Amino acid sequence: METRHITVITAGLGVPSSSRLLADQLAAAASRKLSAAGYLAEVDVVELRDLAVDIANNFVTGYAAPRLAGVLAGVSAADGIIAVSPVFSASYSGLFKSFMDVVDPASLEGKAVLLGATGGSDRHQMVLDYAMRPLFNYLRTRIAPTAVFAGPQDWGNIDGGGSPLSARTERAAAEFAEMLTAPRQARGSSNGHSQDLESLPFEQLLAGISGGRTE
Repeated sequence: METRHITVITAGLGVPSSSRLLADQLAAAASRKLSAAGYLAEVDVVELRDLAVDIANNFVTGYAAPRLAGVLAGVSAADGIIAVSPVFSASYSGLFKSFMDVVDPASLEGKAVLLGATGGSDRHQMVLDYAMRPLFNYLRTRIAPTAVFAGPQDWGNIDGGGSPLSARTERAAAEFAEMLTAPRQARGSSNGHSQDLESLPFEQLLAGISGGRTE
């Protein structure tokens, strides 16, 4: 049975945190979808609050402490990322952004990503499309079409899988699992574009443009 390695990044600050609760639900749903497709899911959960000091020191020293270095290596080696942040000032948290700033962008290129966010009001759910999705688009990842936001009302409507949150979670997890089980060539492409097209030398691209020009 093939294994898919998933790194879960959660930036919740409380204990317990709603971001961790959502991250756990997304990871569990993705694991079920992968299992149904004949794959084994290996999940590693990273609580960024435990790395806050190491992340800050990395900015000052340019050096990742062993624990942070291990997490960064895990992110690089993962087949997919589940990223969940609480909403602060209409965006992802500063801790979440600080961690993403120390991640090597090249290690994320073409990687499957499932996005989630939590906040105190449904007004904050736009953070997924106006903050988190642009960030991961910039990093050239492949993002599951469905992102999941959870507000206070969602945690009071857990009814054995029939709640709106459960429905969104299952749909997002199914899309994420499909990305993880796609042929390797497709999984290695970024946002559906062929890497071969982007690797052509500039001179060759220029020659192609010139060759198609009519005077």
